[in-house]
Amino acid sequence: MSRAEALPGPAGRRTSPLWTFGLLRSELVTTLRRWRTLALLAVLAAVPVLVGIAVRIETRGGSRAGGGGEGPAFMAQITNNGLFLVFTALAATLPFFLPMAVGVVAGDAIAGEAGAGTLRYLLVAPAGRTRLLLVKYATVMAFCLLATLVVAVSALAVGALLFPLGDLTTISGTSITFAEGLGRALLIALAVAASLVGIAALGLFVSTLTNSGIAAMATTVGLLITVQILDQIPQLHALRPYFFSHYWLSFADLMREPVYWDDLVRNLGLQALYAAVFGSAAWARFTTKDISA
Repeated sequence: MSRAEALPGPAGRRTSPLWTFGLLRSELVTTLRRWRTLALLAVLAAVPVLVGIAVRIETRGGSRAGGGGEGPAFMAQITNNGLFLVFTALAATLPFFLPMAVGVVAGDAIAGEAGAGTLRYLLVAPAGRTRLLLVKYATVMAFCLLATLVVAVSALAVGALLFPLGDLTTISGTSITFAEGLGRALLIALAVAASLVGIAALGLFVSTLTNSGIAAMATTVGLLITVQILDQIPQLHALRPYFFSHYWLSFADLMREPVYWDDLVRNLGLQALYAAVFGSAAWARFTTKDISA
């Protein structure tokens, strides 16, 4: 039985908001049950563990973690406060691991269904192509948030086990309470998740161009790597502010007192622009695509 047939309600009610919620729930459950998705989340959860253990070993060896400006942002402060492991882990995973995981899920969203022969059955439901595309994008966005929280929660647990917790010092040198630090950590996690909106839309668009999930995933990850490389070339300084990854690390400004909002707002605006452009392109392609699988 296909997922479309398994959804509740008569065919006449399958365009209602309740049925749309059922379709979204079905997509979320299907995505999270895939071994590939679970493996990606396991890798993301392991990154803070490895960073925390490495810092702990280095500290016991008499060295200062992150000395000489090496390592991800905030690494030098981890030994003083385990909460900084959350910020360090997000800084370490955002350039590649998090967007790669999102790119894999987004690239497989439509192309994977087409390759497995289930896309046609989902459309017969009838969900409608626009509604199905929106549900797929909402599923990818939910994965963005889940993946980010997996990193943050894993880092918080490891930081609490290996290092002391308490009041922490911001980048500006001011002191905030541990409760305020947890609030900043939550805001940073949300900012990181929002930073993945652009790559999610790009991956969904690529997914509508092919019936091969592997090809769509590889193309999305390849584009991610290409943009990351281009963003490091000084000669492209005029274009770099328009690359979706350019302001990713602006979340560090949430650890200033007062918070610097300029780059954070630029990042959110840039992600919204990518979502609008590539979301519209995905809709234009998907609604006119000849679907035979």
